[in-house]
Amino acid sequence: MEIHYLFGVLVVSFLAVTILFRSKAKKMITDNKVASAPVASTALAAPVDGSPEGADIIIVGAGVAGSALAYTLAKDGRNVHVIERDLTEPDRIVGELLHPAGYLKLVELGLQDCVEDIDAQRVLGYAFFRDGNATKLPYPLQKFASDVAGRSFHNGRFIQRMREKVSSLPNAQLEQGTVNTLLEENGTVKGVIYKTKTNGQELIKKAYAPLTIICDGCFSNLRRTLCSPKIDVPSCFVGMVLENCKLPFPNHGHVIFADPSLILFYPIGSTEVRCMVDVPGQKIPSVVNGEMTNYLKTVVASQLPPELYGPFIRAIEKGNIRSHPNRSMPAVPYPTPGALLLGDALNMRHPLTGAGMTVALCDIVILRNLLKPLQDLHDASSICKYLESFYTLRMPVAFTINMIAGAMHKVFSGSPDKVRNEMRRIILGYLNLAGVFSAGPISLLSGLSPQPLIGIVIHLFAGTIYAVFSLIAPFPSPNRIWILACVIFDGCRIIFPIVKAESGKFSFQQWFQLITGLPTM
Repeated sequence: MEIHYLFGVLVVSFLAVTILFRSKAKKMITDNKVASAPVASTALAAPVDGSPEGADIIIVGAGVAGSALAYTLAKDGRNVHVIERDLTEPDRIVGELLHPAGYLKLVELGLQDCVEDIDAQRVLGYAFFRDGNATKLPYPLQKFASDVAGRSFHNGRFIQRMREKVSSLPNAQLEQGTVNTLLEENGTVKGVIYKTKTNGQELIKKAYAPLTIICDGCFSNLRRTLCSPKIDVPSCFVGMVLENCKLPFPNHGHVIFADPSLILFYPIGSTEVRCMVDVPGQKIPSVVNGEMTNYLKTVVASQLPPELYGPFIRAIEKGNIRSHPNRSMPAVPYPTPGALLLGDALNMRHPLTGAGMTVALCDIVILRNLLKPLQDLHDASSICKYLESFYTLRMPVAFTINMIAGAMHKVFSGSPDKVRNEMRRIILGYLNLAGVFSAGPISLLSGLSPQPLIGIVIHLFAGTIYAVFSLIAPFPSPNRIWILACVIFDGCRIIFPIVKAESGKFSFQQWFQLITGLPTM
């Protein structure tokens, strides 16, 4: 108890200093807020009826990001042309969990009804399982309206509802076609070349607009013209649906810390639970020859809570086992006049935390707010320069969620060494302190934290203090001090490469300004 008391005093002192520093910073920059906000040039403010070709904006892809963006921009009065490879209902095993912050963005965009009438389930938090012990981490939703919570659902049903909303607007054109090439002229993207079918005949068409936004997902074939993608595939998800299964904690996502990696369960319907088994590496056991069935039954099943064992075995025997590569890719785009990347085409993180749709919807709100005051999008160079602020404004939420997803997967992917086991024990022990020590991290993971960069610094600092106390108090020994040093070193080896990759071209001065709120010199 004395150790926890002293630990609490140190953390509270640090919080007080941080809050005081932030208050001072805000006071210093109050007079400069208007001057520092991105403002369109006079040339961009001139009224225009739309491009001669009819569309103000072309959107490639009508998944979650593309559909939400199309509806948002069309509702703001833009003429939007959406080109989607396949307009039939998608059947995917990812994109099924929306955090509360993502739901709040749906409300802000007027799309909250897209999670209605699709048997979507409310999600109130997470439950972590390790060595037979469970830790429940509810979302901190006390300050929000009663309807605010996470949502989980069939991805295809959600996307179709959004596509219906897009089609309901007269200034939005939704067309099935495959975009293969961007139309460029003197380094500026003018539109796209795409293939489509009319009366069974394949046609190659051109579409023009002053701005083209690429939202063609994780397998984007256009991103290479707008960035240098550094894609990592650390693992694959193997997914199946459990029917008539009751979760130990209703309306919660369940994370089982197993060997060799994590297992996820979350509801996607009133009688259906999605199971995702994380399999390290890119080569997984074959589903066709029965290797996967054997792996799931002999390696995975025995590590599940008793309530889930029976439904898990029945789902395996029923078949329909599917897999999906887990990709991560930092956002490092080339500023390209006339074009912009968005969604998984721009940035991916390990789907362990289910935060991809939340990041995409947060990005859409930022982009909508930047584009809203602009009446003319034809000055491509000026627009490109103006939209560089998009990457800065998205950084607090996107960076925080991406870092947590990457670090969490690396820490909790089964590794037998003693140091990694100590790290897991420390993290779960920290979360078990409850109060701000659990609410803070879960608000960061779910996008609810109002100041995510400050929050992640605070919890990294507090977690380090907790590690010191849990490993060497009350009586330090050379062995304990050595283990502590190894834990801190291993933590740095995990976090620093993620920070470096996600930072992209951000300078130290930009990070300093984002975290502290102080203007750079």
